[in-house]
Amino acid sequence: MPGGPDVENKDATYYLKCMVGGALACGLTHTAVTPLDLIKCRRQVDSTLYKSLGDAFTKIRATEGTAGLMTGWAPTLIGYNLQGVGKFGFYEIFKATYTSILGEETYKANQALVYAASSASAEFFADMFLCPFEALKVKMQTSKPGTFPTEFGAAWNRIQTTEGNAGFYKGIVPLWARQIPYTIVKFVFFEKCVSFFYSNVWTQPKESYGKSTQLTITFLSGYTAGVLCAIVSHPADTMVSKLNNLSGDSGSTGQAVSKIYGEIGFAGLWRGLGVRIIMIGTLTGLQWWIYDTFKTLVGLQTSGGK
Repeated sequence: MPGGPDVENKDATYYLKCMVGGALACGLTHTAVTPLDLIKCRRQVDSTLYKSLGDAFTKIRATEGTAGLMTGWAPTLIGYNLQGVGKFGFYEIFKATYTSILGEETYKANQALVYAASSASAEFFADMFLCPFEALKVKMQTSKPGTFPTEFGAAWNRIQTTEGNAGFYKGIVPLWARQIPYTIVKFVFFEKCVSFFYSNVWTQPKESYGKSTQLTITFLSGYTAGVLCAIVSHPADTMVSKLNNLSGDSGSTGQAVSKIYGEIGFAGLWRGLGVRIIMIGTLTGLQWWIYDTFKTLVGLQTSGGK
């Protein structure tokens, strides 16, 4: 049973290890793909800005230098470290809590539902940690050159001064709309993919395989889940980018969303999907790989299995 309460002794130390592993998994991977995220966000805001991924890299390096490709890396690192604590650590806590409420037999009969409920609950809180830094990152990445600071401290102070604390959380609802479905797919399909691989490809007992093989299965399962995550969550991701690109008081979130949708339409919600599939597929596969690698280093089992 993948991650069930009868597999490992889940005390406070176990959850702390999962939080640290989650912080490493999310923070490192999101920071590493900052150039792809930068291009994706800019294309969501202005579809005419770059003709292709290669054209984007060429233009950014020509106008902003190589360092320009890493615009927004600091809020990305901080925000996704914090999100990883909630995403992975809280997931384990909620899974144990819901299993305790349901009982072992009910849990075994409804694992997918428990995974979905646990991941959704964890992401709800994880996004509260992430939201201020996501708002800061998008603003830094998508504002016209010279109109908004690109250094962390100056950028934070600009939003604080011009919009107050509300400016950091105006995208929380679209962020939930993006991240909660994404995380449900990420965890449920990851668990299902791992089970599929161990049942149909690597058919010997999980413990008979070395850690390198188990981690390869982890990565393949994570990448597959990541492609699905990108598709499910992309429209909300576009809306988050557009919302955080707005300047000043744009009315309520509902009014802003309606205005943006009226301008870009349904097709506009899918801008940048190709780049995001590459980014999220790779990112999700690497997140699970880093998370499970850390778990094995601190004496825990890899995630998922028969």
